[in-house]
Amino acid sequence: MKYNKIFILALSLAVIGLNSCTKQLDEVVPQSSISKDQALVDPNAARTLYYGVYGLFRNYTSTFYQLGEMRGDIWVDGLFTESVDGTLQNLYRHNISALNVPFTSWGGLYNLIYNFNNVIKIIPQTPLSDAEKTRILAEVYGLRAYVYYNMLITWGAVPLNTTPIETITNTAETYKPRTTADSIMIQIKSDIAKSLSLFGPTNTVSTGKRVVWSRLATLILKGDVFIWSGTHMGGGSADFSTAKSALQEVTSLQSANMNLVSSYKDIFDPTKKTNNPEIIFAVNYELQQAQLTFFSSFLVNSIQANTLSFAQAAAPTVSADFPYVNGANRIGLNQAMITRLTTGPSDQRIANSFKIMYSNAAPFSIRGVMLTKYIGTTAGTTQVYNNDYPIYRYADALLLMAEAKAKLGEDPSAEINAIRQRAYGSSYIPYVNKTTTENMNAILEEGLREFIGEGKRWYALRRAGDSYVYANISSTYLNPSSTAKLLLPISVTMLNEDPLLKQTAGY
Repeated sequence: MKYNKIFILALSLAVIGLNSCTKQLDEVVPQSSISKDQALVDPNAARTLYYGVYGLFRNYTSTFYQLGEMRGDIWVDGLFTESVDGTLQNLYRHNISALNVPFTSWGGLYNLIYNFNNVIKIIPQTPLSDAEKTRILAEVYGLRAYVYYNMLITWGAVPLNTTPIETITNTAETYKPRTTADSIMIQIKSDIAKSLSLFGPTNTVSTGKRVVWSRLATLILKGDVFIWSGTHMGGGSADFSTAKSALQEVTSLQSANMNLVSSYKDIFDPTKKTNNPEIIFAVNYELQQAQLTFFSSFLVNSIQANTLSFAQAAAPTVSADFPYVNGANRIGLNQAMITRLTTGPSDQRIANSFKIMYSNAAPFSIRGVMLTKYIGTTAGTTQVYNNDYPIYRYADALLLMAEAKAKLGEDPSAEINAIRQRAYGSSYIPYVNKTTTENMNAILEEGLREFIGEGKRWYALRRAGDSYVYANISSTYLNPSSTAKLLLPISVTMLNEDPLLKQTAGY
């Protein structure tokens, strides 16, 4: 494992667009790195440390996406126009073993953890006001809980480190064994409680760009976490009830500033980020800062755009609608998934998540799909991928609430129907409460459609329970007789570098 020094990269002040923090940002003197000594005497340096955390978090968007979605059933053996992305194919085919490890060094996520730890230690000692210190700590405790939760549900037991590593005198000091999953979960819940305590009892709905962690984000994370521990870690009904209470705090704020957006497309519109009612927390992308380019493999190259069409006809071609899009097309949906998502009443989520591409020559066969959810905007003759990447939004609160209710044996139809009504409009068919299994399947189906490309499908199946994983993932790739692949292995290199580490059980 690689441990960071006390220096934290500011990463060009990644969240310049935060309306809620404009004053503080205006006061910050940009710096490439900030030392502890600087932060202890200079409030601007302390703020740069803090904003650097969000810049660093943004660097891991593709990691969070891959961990949360690519092992699910959405992109399995899909149709695409170019050579396959082999790394992502290994994930959706579960081609995973001790010698074929998809994420080495814990996906690099300890880089985030160590920086969170540094901020948590340093910020209380800085000359910032007590109110500003408290707010920063509330956010960072929430962010640390989120990252550890992603690690827990990916690897199970992982090393636990909640203090900065400031000096290392010998290699052995970097060795760290894996902490049990139960202990990691205790730490996650502790960080959530600390975050909520520091934020205070009042939930505030931001009217700016929602690209900093908030009390509402911590509450949704709490619901997510407690449903997981209730399902997988013996928490049962008590944990499901705790999750429900946390999520009710969010849904009780339903208003013009916190709600489902009537137009699904508007959730992701780069020109409608300010006071977007649906967003709870998103990773910020802006022109001249950073762009959401990871999804280029779900697009199409400029040459093929002239031989493909969004209609089963010779013209117009894809390039007519998106003349400046230039990526690749290495991942797609298989025909069964395309049929599943496009059959039945018109669903605005599907229409605004991807488009089917056909050959523009007879017999106009399906060639693949183009993910349009994050297509961005144009600037002159350039496509700019400036969509924010949502981590949590109001739809998460509703579907997590539905899941908590279903697992408590309660009726989740109100939450399911709110999601359906927005999706189908006048064609909406109300859901009626059924058995727990039928309710869970209905929730998973809405989540599948709602969150395409948002890094949530695999985690949703896992949180629902192992039986739902095996019901949705082909036994060709994930056999119920071998449960090892539900968690990821660690690499031989990691085992060799740290003698205290043990391989994930089953590998």
